Amino acid sequence: MIDLQRDGEVYVLRFDAGENRFSPAFLDALDGALAEVEKSEGPAALVTAGTGKFYSNGLDLEWLGANEDRLEEYLGRVHAVYARLLSLPMPTVAAVNGHAFAGGGMLALAHDFAVMRTDRGYFCLPEVDLGMSFTPGMNALITARLPKGTAHEAMLTGRRYTAEQAMDAGIVHRTADEAGVLPAALQLASSLAPKNGRTVARIRTDLYASALAALRGPALA
Repeated sequence: MIDLQRDGEVYVLRFDAGENRFSPAFLDALDGALAEVEKSEGPAALVTAGTGKFYSNGLDLEWLGANEDRLEEYLGRVHAVYARLLSLPMPTVAAVNGHAFAGGGMLALAHDFAVMRTDRGYFCLPEVDLGMSFTPGMNALITARLPKGTAHEAMLTGRRYTAEQAMDAGIVHRTADEAGVLPAALQLASSLAPKNGRTVARIRTDLYASALAALRGPALA
């Protein structure tokens, strides 16, 4: 489900659970992996990647349908993952190997940079088409990480962005074909790994203080 390896100074965290939806088991495994990464000393960076045609499709709607009474608790856990990435004491890069939908798209946005696959997959925030609104924490994360016009379009229309469109819109920072996504993300992460992790975390937490406060606050308005 989750595999954590180290390639030189770069931790590589791979999601391998089909659509990589945020089931409680997936969140448990992800929390454990990030806790391990946080223990790192010295130069380091983190790359996350999915498998096949999915980076992540976000919330586990099937599980939520069977556990409606645990919605706020569940969303709090998802918010905590985003906040953990935003405060991680090292540079982070998402290798978006395929679809990054809804909460999965937000997971990519919680990283410092993203490299997206050109030949398959979309970035999409489809909540408007699902009849769902964004939580205060999700709203804060998206609007903090995307240009204002892009956030408006992505959230209000549910547009599906190809890699090239996502780069033009300021959603991702580099593009590559299937074989090149992970190597490009590793190259970028390796170049950033020598940055002092504590300094990176201080700068990022100051830069996104409002988003972090929202993500750490009540999950539902």
